[in-house]
Amino acid sequence: MPLLNTITTPYAEAFLQVAEARKEVDQVVEQAKAVLALWAESPELRAALASPVLEVEAKKATLEKLFTDQVTPSFLNLLKLLADRQRIGVLDSVLERLLELYREQNGIALATVTSAEALSEEQLGRITTQLKAVAGTDQVEINTAVDPSLIGGFVLKVGSKVIDASLSGQVRRLGLALAKVS
Repeated sequence: MPLLNTITTPYAEAFLQVAEARKEVDQVVEQAKAVLALWAESPELRAALASPVLEVEAKKATLEKLFTDQVTPSFLNLLKLLADRQRIGVLDSVLERLLELYREQNGIALATVTSAEALSEEQLGRITTQLKAVAGTDQVEINTAVDPSLIGGFVLKVGSKVIDASLSGQVRRLGLALAKVS
């Protein structure tokens, strides 16, 4: 999505600079994750705020009511700026880009672990140790997901690297090996 990045990157970079100047980076990063979760869980909110029918001032008033006590003033200013410029529909992309920039600046690897069942703390700890070796950094951020179709095991994604230690992956690889033999 190069076009979307040309739209979102300037907002994300400017907001990150403001947060750094105000020494709010860690707080803003956590708030960005919380707002992203809310944004993902509420398609009605996304649709209403992105709607061209709703006036900009109404959007800003809604954003103020929803987020004044939840985010820093600079974060609220970003939300209102996006509403002013008719860009609130790409809020999720701006925040995702913000998180990417933050991770890049701090050498944090982002990984996704998808498992057949929810992982225990011990399992997640062992995977985190492996992940640090694969990613080549001591700082990792892990998103977890559950996919019962994996049958057992897990799939780990770090950047372009994928480690498939799932039972369904093993069955698929076995089937491919058998097909080559035949």
